[in-house]
Parts: sequence; C-alpha cells; structure tokens
Amino acid sequence: MHYLGVSAPENVRFLTNVRGGTDSSRVATGPDIRRQRNRARVLAGLRAAGAASRAELARHTGLSRTTVASIVADLEREGMLVEGEDGTGASPQGGRPPRLLRFSRSAGAVIGIDFGKRHLRVAAADLSHAIIAEAERPMRTDEPAESGLETAVELVDEVIDEAGFSRAEVIGVGLGLPGPIDMRSGRVGSSSILPGWVGVRAAEALASRLNLPVQVDNDANLGALAELNWGAAAGYRNAAYLKVSTGIGAGLIVDGRLYHGAGGMAGEIGHTIIQEQGPFCRCGKRGCLETLAGAAALVELLRGTHGAELTTQQLLHAAADGDSGARRVLADAGRYIGTAVATLCDLLNPELIVVGGELSAAGDVLLDPLREQVHRHAIPATARGLEIVPGVLGPRAELLGALALVLESTPTAR
Repeated sequence: MHYLGVSAPENVRFLTNVRGGTDSSRVATGPDIRRQRNRARVLAGLRAAGAASRAELARHTGLSRTTVASIVADLEREGMLVEGEDGTGASPQGGRPPRLLRFSRSAGAVIGIDFGKRHLRVAAADLSHAIIAEAERPMRTDEPAESGLETAVELVDEVIDEAGFSRAEVIGVGLGLPGPIDMRSGRVGSSSILPGWVGVRAAEALASRLNLPVQVDNDANLGALAELNWGAAAGYRNAAYLKVSTGIGAGLIVDGRLYHGAGGMAGEIGHTIIQEQGPFCRCGKRGCLETLAGAAALVELLRGTHGAELTTQQLLHAAADGDSGARRVLADAGRYIGTAVATLCDLLNPELIVVGGELSAAGDVLLDPLREQVHRHAIPATARGLEIVPGVLGPRAELLGALALVLESTPTAR
C-alpha cells in the first residue's frame, strides 16, 4: 500500500474548495439542511485532501471549528473516519504531531483506468488516497473498444479482489483515454490514437459492464490533474501539462481548475500546424506538431540508421548514451514543441509548464531546446517568470489522474 504523491500536511490540496455546498451563513433552509450541506463540505474537503486535521478542514471549508468537530464526531461514530498521528513527526511549532483524520476502509474505494496506445493500467485506492492494488496489461494498437472494455472489466475485478473490496464498495471509476472526449455527447473524437474507440461513448459503455458510475476524460487532462494534486504543479493556479508521447496533448489548469473548453476539446496542442506542407496527420491536416515531434515520428526518422525495429525506449536509451542522431531528433522535437507552447503561453499566460509522457524521460535534451524556443517566440511578458519542468509522477501520472477525477467529484456517502 502506498499513498498518492506527497502526503505531508503542508502539501495537502483541497481541490473542491467548498464545492460541496454554499456558505451556511447564506442558507435559510433549516438547520437539518444546513448540517447536511456542511457535512458534504467536510467530506468533500477530506476526500480531496486524503488526510487532514480538524483545523485544516475548518480553514479550507470556511466552517467553524465547532461545526467541523461536531460533524467529524458523527462521522467517527458512523465508522466512516479514523484518526491517527501524522507520521512526519512533531508539528513545525513543536509539541505533539497533529492528529489527522482519514476515511476508514469501510467508507469505500475508487478505481482508476488508464488506456494507452500499447498498455492498460488499473488501480484501486481507498478514499484516503492509498493505492491498495494495481494491475497492468499490454494492449494492441488496433484493439477494438469492445475487447479493450472487456479486458478493463477483468482488471477491475482483479484489483478489487486483491484490495479486499467488493464492487458494491466502489463509489466511482475514472477512465482515461488518449484522444479528445466530447463532453456533451461522451463520444471519443475522430483524432484518437486508438482508432477502434472513435465514436464510442466510453463512460456509458464501461458503466453498463461494471454497473458502476464511470467518468471519462482525455489522458493529458488526467495527467494535469495528477500533477496538480500530487506532483510538480501542486500549489499553482495556472499551469499546463504536456503529455509528449505517440501523441501530444495538453491538460490546462486555469484558476486552479481543469479547463475543458466548450465541448471538452481544449488542449489539443498536438494538432497545432507547425509546417503547412509537412507530413499528413491522422486528423486530416498537414504539418501538425504531432507529426514532427511525436514519438512515432522520431522513431521513424532514425529507423534508416538505427534499425527497422527501433522503439521509443531504445531511442531514449541511445540519447542517454550520447548517440548524436537520437539527441538531434529529440532536440528538434523540443524546438517544435516550444513553438506551439509559446503560442499557448501568449494565450493563457501560465505560471508553469509540466512536461510528462514517454519522451519526457529525455530530460534536458528535450527540455532545453523547448525552453529556448518558448523564450524566443513568446511575448516577453508571458515568458518572464515561466517555469518549464519535467513531471514527477512518470508513466503513472494519467492513472493517478483517473483516481483524482473520482476523488474530487464523486459523492462520498454510499
């Protein structure tokens, strides 16, 4: 068992920010309704934090300490919460370490699912952000949605069983897919990396098989959500997460929240046109960023000199070993990405760009040219102070984001 990201109190983020209800001072609908709404705020705050003291819950929900203490007492009597000392030692002010509240195992579980071009990852976590079980299986690129969903169901049952839960104890499932998701219809867009999923209502299809509530989002959005909660973007209000892999996508954080746009298509930076007469893209255009800087494009450039069986991981290892050809194509990719990111910076003015995905393992070979290009092409005022850093959650970022998607938005009570 391990906890998601950093669990020290100073790094706790309350994602929902009293999303569970309105301020009790403005509610005139009776004490019972007020108490239920205040209870929802405490539950939402604790679900987002994973673990918190009574004082932290009062501070971040805006409720009085007396109100929080009363609600917590009720939840403890119901068996939903447990209390224990913070494992980091004494408080910064000295004295005994704070007593932190967490959900008990009986409060339920959440499931995260991450579909990639060649993998399927599934994890089960409790409501205190502790991952209890994980499973992974390789997938074919041309796998139809039907068989992919069936495999996902098998792995969900596998991790639930390993974690000691039942389906009845699962409060929600988060699903990540490498393609645009139309939030109005729930359908996977035509530019998905997984062609067998185009047009599928993924959340609806999986929910019918699991008989559980399912939420779906683009994988780059979920990577952004994970890095915001437990990774490099923690504490930032305006940031972007770049997933640089076979495809290239951006998850946008605006004013502390994930930004989807009108229909869920925001962040499709991989289809920014860099060369008007460049290679054809799967979206139907030419010269998209993805055709020049995506992992498949880079591997293809080197297969003539490095072998027809070259893989992305072999490319990255060659670059780390000093191979000049591998380092050159990654540096060029960084410059292409930087051109697109410069425009993104001029439009959104983020504080931080977090670079994740498979190619982020190249480190500064990719990032230094990217940074240079951003500072060359972005308006100086938007580039000034901008940080461009690698993600800290690695290949599990999107899976952790799928868990965060459920933890921040699903009602806790079963």
